[in-house]
Parts: sequence; C-alpha cells; structure tokens
Amino acid sequence: MGRSNSRGSSKGEELDATLPMTAAESGFGAVSAREAEGDSEPSFFENPMRIVQTILFVLVVVAGIYLLLPNIVGVDDGIQRLGEGDSLWIGVALAFSVVMFASYVALFRGVVGESVRLNWSESYQVTMAGLAATRLFSAGGAGGIVLTYWALRKAGMERKQSAARMVAFLVLLYAVYMLTLVIDGILLRTGVLAGNAPAGLTVVPAAIGGGVILIFLLFTLIPGDLEKRFTEASQEHFWGRMMRRLATVPATLAIGTREAFRFVREPSRGGLAIFGAIGFWAANIAILWASFKAFGAHVPLAVVVQGFFVGMLANLLPLPGGVGGVDAGMIGAFALFGAPEDVVFASVLIYRVIAFWLPLPPGIVAFFQLRRTVRGWEQTRTSPPVGSDLSESLPGSNTS
Repeated sequence: MGRSNSRGSSKGEELDATLPMTAAESGFGAVSAREAEGDSEPSFFENPMRIVQTILFVLVVVAGIYLLLPNIVGVDDGIQRLGEGDSLWIGVALAFSVVMFASYVALFRGVVGESVRLNWSESYQVTMAGLAATRLFSAGGAGGIVLTYWALRKAGMERKQSAARMVAFLVLLYAVYMLTLVIDGILLRTGVLAGNAPAGLTVVPAAIGGGVILIFLLFTLIPGDLEKRFTEASQEHFWGRMMRRLATVPATLAIGTREAFRFVREPSRGGLAIFGAIGFWAANIAILWASFKAFGAHVPLAVVVQGFFVGMLANLLPLPGGVGGVDAGMIGAFALFGAPEDVVFASVLIYRVIAFWLPLPPGIVAFFQLRRTVRGWEQTRTSPPVGSDLSESLPGSNTS
C-alpha cells in the first residue's frame, strides 16, 4: 500500500488552527468501514450492450463529422490527407500523450495525497478508469467524477471530504483552462501574440473565462459551515431542513475552492497538483501542435492554444465525452482562425485519436484492476493486522 500520512494529534490540531474555513472546519476525517461499504460501484463497464451502444453512437457521430462534413463544406480531400502525415511528428504526439497521462495522475495525487493513502499504481488505476468513464459516459466529465468519487470513498475518505477534494481537483484543472483562455485571448486580440484574432474567438471566450473565474472567487466567500448554521437555526422546520440540504452544495463548493487556493498559495504542499494541472493541458496542446506539424501546417502557437480551448468548450454538450461536439468545435474554431481546412480535419482527427481514443483501452483495463484493488481494501478493513490500529490499516486513513 501507499505511504502513510498519519500525524500526531497535537500537530494536526495546530495545522487545523492555521487553516480557517477549509476541510478541517467541517470535521472531515477518515471514513469508517461501514460508511465505505455503503457506496455502490459504478456500473459503467458492467453491461457489454451499453458499451457497444455507446461505441456505435460515437462511431456514427465521428463518421458524420469526418466523412460527411468535409463534403458539405467543400473539403473533399481532408480524410485523404491522413496518409500524408509525417510519422516522426505523430510519434512526438504519442510521446506527449504519455506526459498527459502522467500529469493527470500527478494532479490527482497532489490533491488527494495528503488525505488518502494511495500508491502510484492505485492512483493510476483511479485516474485512467476515470478518464475512460469521462470519455464514454455523460457530458462534461460527469462519468469520471462519479467513478473517482466512488474510488475515494472506497479508499476510506469521508463523504464530504471526498466531494470537497473532487471540487478542488476540478477547480485546479479548469482554473488553468480559464486563465489561459483569458490571457491568450487578450494577448492575441491586442497583437502581442502573432496570429489571426477574430473577436468572437478571443474577446468573447476571454470574457466567459473571466466570468467563470469571478464566480469561483465568489464561492470562497461562502461560509464552509453554512450547512451547520442552517442546522442550528431551523432543524425543526420543514423549510429549514430543506435549506440545510440545499446549503450542502454551495458549502462543499466553497470548501473545495478554498482547498484549491491553498494549493496555489503553498507551493511546497500543492506543487505536484499545480504541475499536474498545467502539464495536462500543456501536453494536450502539444499533441495538437505536433499533429499540425505532421501535416506541414504552420499554425501560430497562440492560435493552437486558443483554438484548442475554444473547441473544448463543446465538451459541455450532452454527448459522451463531448464526442462530435469537440471535434466540430475545434475544426470550426481553426477554420475561423484561417488555418487550411483540409489540414485542420486531418490534424484534429489525429489529435482526437491520440488524446481521446488512446486512453480508452488502458482505462477500461484500469477499471477492472481498480475493482480488484477495492476488494483488497475492503478485506483489509474487515481484517485489520494484529497490533495495528484500524485507521492505519485503511488505504485511505487520515488521522490528522
């Protein structure tokens, strides 16, 4: 198992005292064995028919985009150019995909490493299974969120802390996204960075990114004990109990967002997570950049960055993993930026194959590996080693 993060009680109390309105304020701690047993396993990959239906849907959508759309817009040789790709640059793109996977695992470990004992192999299983679920099930990464939350619960993390850590994970990941959207969009539009800069692809996305950042900054003003305040004030009334349940969501968002800010303010503690978040997006962009290079396209790097992030906004569409939406979004964005359309089709397809499809087989394998790992955790809970404290035997022990 992974390295223990247990600390003495006096040290933990001192640390909690220096961290106002974070996970410590809500009494987050290690989950009991009974609590951990209560969360149902996601059934994403249990039904072969569901997997087949999802894959068939994905293939139909992708075929429509890459076979029909080129004919509609008058780019007949977009797919034919796939055979012209430089294998060296495609190999470079594949190498960047390894960096992408490693960065995602690093982000995960950086966020949950101090709260749950997971070694690198276990972290790999959780993140790769989560990536596969993100790509095949639900929009906006919902499938991966559900699976990762389940894994954290089974690893021994208490419910509220699991939710708050997932929020911190997502805030760090998408903070890099939104900040880059704002900075790159403004610098492109003002001419500081080279490249075409239509307002709809620079100023508008920058404004959207700035608005999202502002919303999450406002989340930090919400008291982390909001749920507790409603409990003390109106527990005996129906509307009071209803408000208490509703307060759980903003309270969890507030705690998770403040946790993310703590990682940024304390590089010695959050360096791995920050490195992982930046590395994940940088590697994705590098894969796309290398894909353009493979077909001899000279697209300014700032345009590659902006076109990538604008296209990725389509990931919010109600499609498995944004399939189809992201492809069309990226193709449309780069076409509006003035990139050669025949090269755009081939380059985006190569990027999506490497960054989207490549993680699926190892991700599905990782899910079944994770199931075996979880069964091992559960057996450890029910039979703690002789002479060891129960919390020390849990893979997710947190005795701070």
